[in-house]
Amino acid sequence: MIRVKTRSLGALLGAALGAAALALPALAEVPCDWKAEFPLTDFDRASVDFGDIMSGGPPRDGIPAIWEPSFIDAADETRIHPREPVMTYEAEGATPRAYPIRYLMWHEIVNDEVGGEPIAVTFCPLCNSAMIFDARIDGERHTFGVSGRLRHSDMVMYDRETESWWQQATGEGIVGQHTGQVLTLLPGWMESWAEYTERNPDGLVMDEPDWRRNYGANPYTNYDTSARPFLYQGENPPHDISPLARVVRVENRAWTFARLREEGEISEAGVVLSWRPGQASALDTAQIADGRDVGTVRGRDGRGRDVPHDIPFAFAFHALFPDGEWMLAD
Repeated sequence: MIRVKTRSLGALLGAALGAAALALPALAEVPCDWKAEFPLTDFDRASVDFGDIMSGGPPRDGIPAIWEPSFIDAADETRIHPREPVMTYEAEGATPRAYPIRYLMWHEIVNDEVGGEPIAVTFCPLCNSAMIFDARIDGERHTFGVSGRLRHSDMVMYDRETESWWQQATGEGIVGQHTGQVLTLLPGWMESWAEYTERNPDGLVMDEPDWRRNYGANPYTNYDTSARPFLYQGENPPHDISPLARVVRVENRAWTFARLREEGEISEAGVVLSWRPGQASALDTAQIADGRDVGTVRGRDGRGRDVPHDIPFAFAFHALFPDGEWMLAD
């Protein structure tokens, strides 16, 4: 196994923020439409170049986050195909919950509360980044929406309380009052509906939202086999890795799906990663259920406990963790 670049996540974020603090963008550089849409945002505070942030098309809340999700018993759900992906969250002492990608595809953020603790379930289709965050900042609950902006093709979220902007794939505050703060990533994972219900026959699943959307459809047909990411202007990943190849990210390390599929299980750097078939790609065919099999990854530590991880595309890992470590086969 070859390890490439070995800086820790803490050092990476610290160095990035320290460098950014030397050249904060001036207020005059803020586009007028930003200030009109986000009147509470403190644009004098930022850790990124405003030139790297672009419109994704829809305006603020044009992709509507879910603020008050409803749930039904998993045994009563009949609309979801067994191969369809869901985001699973199994908090200690609480009934397991599944958040179907068929809904996250159109809403990208679900604000929820599980076991008395607020969480934000997030999914950026353009990066395939799906993560669950503790929604408390400085001990206070925050709720999140979709800003309508992208940075390195990744969703920029905002919190409704301060209108600070957050990079979804890193959980880092990049503009506004909470610049430099990082949301706590929780151990959720993407798996097939069949896998979830097999393990949690008495679990809950998020019910279909009351919006007029083509739930179950993929608006990004053939995206994850494209040659180039959408609205991305950065470099391709190194080591001849396809930009839209899936990787498993744990902190600032990434393992390719290709390697994991070949080996079945990898035990390195304090984590055990396993792969099994059965989950459809949400970003392949017009109907999510028909997508090719990309399989399910689970990440655990040496004691068998779930480890927070993400399944982004390789280009997103390279762009957002430029000093990250590529865990390559020997």
